[in-house]
Amino acid sequence: MLTLDDALALLTAARTAADEAGVPMTFAVMDAGGHLLALHRMDGAPWVTADVAQGKAWTAAAYGAPSSAQKEKMTPMPVFATAITTMTHGRFTPQTGAVPVFRDGVLLGGLGASGGTGDQDEAACATAVRAVGLATQR
Repeated sequence: MLTLDDALALLTAARTAADEAGVPMTFAVMDAGGHLLALHRMDGAPWVTADVAQGKAWTAAAYGAPSSAQKEKMTPMPVFATAITTMTHGRFTPQTGAVPVFRDGVLLGGLGASGGTGDQDEAACATAVRAVGLATQR
């Protein structure tokens, strides 16, 4: 289970990674059931990044894979991607910028970001997960 302490540690580490990249971002931590545990929007990050970060984190948690994997999978199937997004009430966000969070091979949830490029968002998330001693894959 992803604890609140885990979530707060992830946000702190993610903010450090974003500061080092010089990019204001928003970070969302979801548990394995897709429930929001914590959210942090840095000064200067656009307000819409809060929704985008949550969608990316939800997607990583739902599939146990980086959100970029869903982007690649859905690129040739835009109608299907739209259908899944509709069925999940907008939560499914197949865009680069989130990673799953594992401990000892068990999926705990996802960490998503928005504010930079997709690659910057995903790098900040992956860096944060490793910094707190968790993993982005089984």
